[in-house]
Amino acid sequence: METTRELTSYEQGRDKPLPSLNHGQLQFLLSGALLPYRNDFTIASELTLELGDLRVTPDLCVYPKLDIDYQRDVIRMTDPPLLAIEILSPTQSQQEVVNRIHDMLDAGVESCWLVQPATESITIFTGDEKPATVSTGMLCDPATDIEVDLTDIFEEG
Repeated sequence: METTRELTSYEQGRDKPLPSLNHGQLQFLLSGALLPYRNDFTIASELTLELGDLRVTPDLCVYPKLDIDYQRDVIRMTDPPLLAIEILSPTQSQQEVVNRIHDMLDAGVESCWLVQPATESITIFTGDEKPATVSTGMLCDPATDIEVDLTDIFEEG
């Protein structure tokens, strides 16, 4: 028997689950790991994408370098990022997030990461190849050549 729970207004408005401690920590650590790439890419968290009929808000997005004008903001990005990162929350099913990742790939995102806190791993999805899961060492993103040391992400410190 499947149980359902009522979504909060926060979850309904963002189409995302409530953040958790692990989720927030991983989003922070991944942002820090991406910081050395800020001269080559524009990196944003919680950016709403409107890609045709698809409306999603990945935890992190990586774009080719964009001109940022703090006087004129963009509420919804209509161009797909090179990379979108989703962190699995405890209230989400893995299949739900994988389906969203495939929707983003179909809409033009080149690479998506599924960060899985419980297994301390990241699975890389591209449109062309079978997903690849990394749980130790360096992760290298095929769309951006961004490298992240998983020790920096999952090791307590």
